[in-house]
Amino acid sequence: MPCFRKKRGFFQFWRIMIKERIAQLRDWMKRKNLAAFIIPSADPHMGEYIAPLWKSREWISGFTGSAGTVVVTQERGGLWTDSRYFIQAERQLKGSGLDLYRSFQHETMVEIPAWLLEELPEGSRVGIDGQIFTQAEVNCLKQTFAKKNFELVSCPDPMAELWKDRPSLPMGKAEIYDVKYTGERASARLARLRKELAKLGADSLFVTPLDEIAWVLNVRGTDVAYNPVLISYLLVEPQGATLFVHPEKCPQAVADYLQGEGVGVAPYGEAFEALSRLEGRRILLQPSKTSMAAFASVDVDKNEIVAECSPLSWMKAVRTPVELEGLHRCMIRDGVALVKFQKWLIEAVQRGERVTEMSLDRKLYEFRSQQDLFRGESFGTIAGYGANAASPHYSATPETDTQLEARGYLLLDSGGQYLDGTTDITRTIVLGPMTEDEKIDYTCVLRGNIDLASVKFPKGTCGTQLDAFARAPMWERGMQYLHGTGHGVGQYLNVHEATDLYQFRMDSMPFPLMLDSTITDEPALYKAGSHGCRTENMLLVCRDQTTEFGEFYRFETLTLCPIDTEPIIRSMMTSREIAWLNEYHARVYQKLSPYLSDEERDWLRDRCQPI
Repeated sequence: MPCFRKKRGFFQFWRIMIKERIAQLRDWMKRKNLAAFIIPSADPHMGEYIAPLWKSREWISGFTGSAGTVVVTQERGGLWTDSRYFIQAERQLKGSGLDLYRSFQHETMVEIPAWLLEELPEGSRVGIDGQIFTQAEVNCLKQTFAKKNFELVSCPDPMAELWKDRPSLPMGKAEIYDVKYTGERASARLARLRKELAKLGADSLFVTPLDEIAWVLNVRGTDVAYNPVLISYLLVEPQGATLFVHPEKCPQAVADYLQGEGVGVAPYGEAFEALSRLEGRRILLQPSKTSMAAFASVDVDKNEIVAECSPLSWMKAVRTPVELEGLHRCMIRDGVALVKFQKWLIEAVQRGERVTEMSLDRKLYEFRSQQDLFRGESFGTIAGYGANAASPHYSATPETDTQLEARGYLLLDSGGQYLDGTTDITRTIVLGPMTEDEKIDYTCVLRGNIDLASVKFPKGTCGTQLDAFARAPMWERGMQYLHGTGHGVGQYLNVHEATDLYQFRMDSMPFPLMLDSTITDEPALYKAGSHGCRTENMLLVCRDQTTEFGEFYRFETLTLCPIDTEPIIRSMMTSREIAWLNEYHARVYQKLSPYLSDEERDWLRDRCQPI
């Protein structure tokens, strides 16, 4: 009882603090004559994972999920987020004065622009920070706001005034990423990039996304949790390039290396000024990845803006032969760590030892850290037991940390950063007796994973065209999941790259699946208050065959880790699906067993038995 009162008191204090912050924002809005202000989960580099300095949406709302947008008017406020965070958002927004709006729920969805049109009178002024909104987003807002003559106002960041203890810019040092892991020098990548720019009618490129900068320059950093990137901008011109980075973050050895690759270094704060000084350039700015502020910095009377997709978006997705070799080696080491971990976990729970969601997270890190070239996690581990697993992006806290029991199953989504690759894997691990519903859901999810991994498709196929293969086994039973089926994965970079496999909404830009690129395959099912299950492997796009109808591709499953067979209802699976699973397990055992002890090898052999 005392612990309950302490938690209740903390949450009451937290909600009061959030209300006070919203009130401060409203006072600021009055001084700026704004009827509304929009705060997305974004930074000036349009990243999904952002440094604490730019977590303004989290600060103003108390919602800690990675995706969401807050809108505040003088009378009302709301948070828009997707299905990964519905349960979490309901809990964290309670009592804050912010309503939850569920994005991509077609029957009930109210988009932010439409909501503002309903809430505000004709001619209202709506504020944004133009440094964290892309030009594409601004164009869409202006088009909708014209219906009621709204004025979209780019304001200085209000958090610079309101957020008193705001974190400072990270000062992690830049690192040279050895060419032995990439197989291609930065100068060669820049040369290829310039050729691609010429095809698009451009001679220059302003690069905002941090992972694109890291990839093309073969540099890495420590500025964003889980993502080895360096906060910077890059301007590529016909005869040179400039990296804009805080001087303290760029050691002399890195500056000398960059100079040798044809790249100069300038202060981070001078990037937009450099844009404003350009003359006679045909500069490519990707509207969906470049801020309104960057677009506004270019003198359009002296330069031509080429508003196209940056070639870097797809160039970095295609692996070199050296990168592919490293990725395959990395998958073996990651698989060994996961086998050791799973053996420990299952035996510890069966012995009745106290294992909680948070403690197993630490244990998994311990096993991965024993592997060569390990540099940390690729994202915060998602370890959800029982009803907690019904939140797709659940993150255990001291208040929610649940002890595992010898029944049901655990959803474990995790990944590692290694110098030769990045991993992302989900396994649903059986801990004891299961319900019939748990078995049915598990089998449906596994079938979806296998059916997508097995598909063959012609060159030029987009992920949206393959998405139904993963969902069909669930659709057959009137079930579905509301998040995407997969995403690209970087090479010792961001775990989320360009999204290749979308959920069945078709509002995203089609993106052809390219040879030698990697994506994830992660269908799932969630039952609120009961359980959740997901099976995820990383896939490599490979050449299959060439026929009179053209070139065809297939997937190679990269991830090497046993899939629990105990929950499978065999009668629900096809003979082709069973054959795929048995072949996969044979390969897992063949690849991992040489690196295990006799006891671990016996355990793995048992887990990889044909069904």
